[in-house]
Amino acid sequence: MRMMKPTLLSLAAASATFSHAALAEEAFANLFSQAKPILDARYRYEHVDQDNALNHANAQTLRTRAGVQSGKWYGLSALIEADNVSRIGDARYNSTRNGQSDYSVVADPDGSEINQALLRYDQQYGSAVLGRQRINLDNQRFIGGVAWRQNEQTYDGALLQLKPVEGLTLSYAYIDKVNSIFGPGDNRFDTAANPANIEGHSHLLNAQYVLMPALTATAYQYRLGLDNLTGGSQSSETRGLRLHGAVAGIGYALEYARQNDYADNPLDLDSEYYLLELGYSLKGVALKAGHEVLGGDSGPGNRAFQTPLATKHAFQGWADIFLLTPADGIEDSYLSASLPLLGGTLLALYHDYRAERGSSHYGREYNLSYARPIPGLKGLTGLVKAARYDADDFAVDTDKLWLQLQYSY
Repeated sequence: MRMMKPTLLSLAAASATFSHAALAEEAFANLFSQAKPILDARYRYEHVDQDNALNHANAQTLRTRAGVQSGKWYGLSALIEADNVSRIGDARYNSTRNGQSDYSVVADPDGSEINQALLRYDQQYGSAVLGRQRINLDNQRFIGGVAWRQNEQTYDGALLQLKPVEGLTLSYAYIDKVNSIFGPGDNRFDTAANPANIEGHSHLLNAQYVLMPALTATAYQYRLGLDNLTGGSQSSETRGLRLHGAVAGIGYALEYARQNDYADNPLDLDSEYYLLELGYSLKGVALKAGHEVLGGDSGPGNRAFQTPLATKHAFQGWADIFLLTPADGIEDSYLSASLPLLGGTLLALYHDYRAERGSSHYGREYNLSYARPIPGLKGLTGLVKAARYDADDFAVDTDKLWLQLQYSY
């Protein structure tokens, strides 16, 4: 008994020490003492030259983002960040809000807005987020944040993600309002195609299961109620399945989706989406080829397959010619190659666009970019980027050039 007593005392002392440490880790003050600042500044020059009557656009803008990410207390945390987009120099471009309709569009309106303001709860089997937030699902082909534009697209609502077993993620989101890239506010120059805030009730369901490194399967249903976007004609229900993975450096993606009308959409929608993509990577060099189809549909109005909440700039070319799918749909055959170069990354893409219905050849597009960290200041990166769209049967020849510096703390 005398031998056990010190041992029991030692265990009790160790237990008390552990409990005290655990209690300290969960102290309410951690929300503040472990908080981290958010600071990001992005300068961009954008030039747009179109073969039409519009004047060439030359836009210089600065996006400044500041905020705070709190620490955690029993899994609870909070985040708030604000954005300001300011024009530098003359307004020789159409921001969609400045009334400069004689110029080509550079969709970066001036203004300040709360970009995110949320409460988050994390635990072993998932998380829940309430408030204004980023929502980026899968490759952002249907739901994304459009981070390329100076005013990011964020969502007011709730997001629940559950991970009941290893490899399985179940996501549900309810969206009450979409804060679009055209914000922060409307004025006399806005249209039904570019509201600052998209009102309505949307429900996002996404189930992703990583079966093995070579196969990830994702099933989804997105019910979008977008009441004040193009008169509600892009309110839709989209159901689909995506398979992707990689084997011995060869990557692939297969996807199919079907879209029908939803909520108070005045149009009768029924169109399909297909994707086939293959890629190969070796020692930093990545090659990719793909064929993407957004189906058209005959009838009154544009009833083609639409992706109104996607990060569209990442698809169908950087010239942003096909932000709204043409009524005859679109088939996009593309090639891309990226490789490391002089401490940065060089990326080149080629697109060939055709109508999904009929025989129209819309045109071709060439994209080229080079991104590199800037020596001497951690967090500073530079980007040079260009796009050239050669029109045949759709839109007009369009050239775009971007020069960008971004600092992230």
